[in-house]
Amino acid sequence: MEYAIRAEGLVRRFGSTTALAGVDLLVPTGTVFGLLGPNGAGKTTSVRVLATLLEADEGHATVAGFDVRRDAHRVRGLIGLTGQYASVDETLTGSENLLLIGRLLGMGRAQARDRARQLLADFHLTDAAGRAAKTYSGGMRRRLDLAASLVGRPQVLFLDEPTTGLDPRSRNELWDIVRSLVADGVTVLLTTQYLEEADQLAGEIAVVDHGRVIAQGTPEELKAKTGGQSLSVRPVDPADLPTVVAVAGAAAGSVPDVTQQTVRVPVNDPGVLATVVRRLDEAGVAVAELSLRGSSLDEVFLSLTGQRAEQDTLSDTAPEETAA
Repeated sequence: MEYAIRAEGLVRRFGSTTALAGVDLLVPTGTVFGLLGPNGAGKTTSVRVLATLLEADEGHATVAGFDVRRDAHRVRGLIGLTGQYASVDETLTGSENLLLIGRLLGMGRAQARDRARQLLADFHLTDAAGRAAKTYSGGMRRRLDLAASLVGRPQVLFLDEPTTGLDPRSRNELWDIVRSLVADGVTVLLTTQYLEEADQLAGEIAVVDHGRVIAQGTPEELKAKTGGQSLSVRPVDPADLPTVVAVAGAAAGSVPDVTQQTVRVPVNDPGVLATVVRRLDEAGVAVAELSLRGSSLDEVFLSLTGQRAEQDTLSDTAPEETAA
């Protein structure tokens, strides 16, 4: 198997804070690789090191076959980067933004203009090409930002929380764009706070916490590690929640999680469902919702890191991000 990104033992410190404590990554060529983790876990620092924006204190990494430290200039010519916030110049038009980047990349004026025209069409921005970027909606700005990262036809694309703040429709549009890029052979390293996004796009996921990779595998493999299935129970009367928690916890042999008046608990034995139904009936608890399903990435995240992904803020403000 060919790997577009190889990282081994990456360590990066900011003063007394260790943002990366030995990160190892292998990203297959032509795939979407998801990087998940709580706020301050090391996701953005990993991207910055791999994109040659930061140097690691220890370890080494290659991108598209080139060392990110010794061959940083060559790496930059083969990658694209879209950060957490749109980086386009809001005073320029959509067309001018892309033309400027093309010229900075050494393209002739005609070539840069043709590339800008092509990308604006690909990202459904042709009608807005002559408008200042500051008049664009959030989804349009993100599409323009992504288009800007593709002007140089990168082999490897780093997407650092690219859909943060977007509405569901705009997010789905960007997902489609990412899928089309991968179909054309581009390798994508995606960091995201949306577990559904990783589940939809990533063929493989690494979970990072406290600067280390603590789990890696396909979404299905990671889900299987949490116990395989999850039991959800919502009582008709919220006053019965303590009883449901006690019954479900005793039957499953683990501590349930309560969210929006719904009790969820991982289970290894499908027979737990019948046991819970019988005991709740004996206790006189009426149930509005009862289901047994496979574990979600949210439950994987909770099991591995001890917190829900929703606790990750919309912008990384942990020491790893502010120190850079």
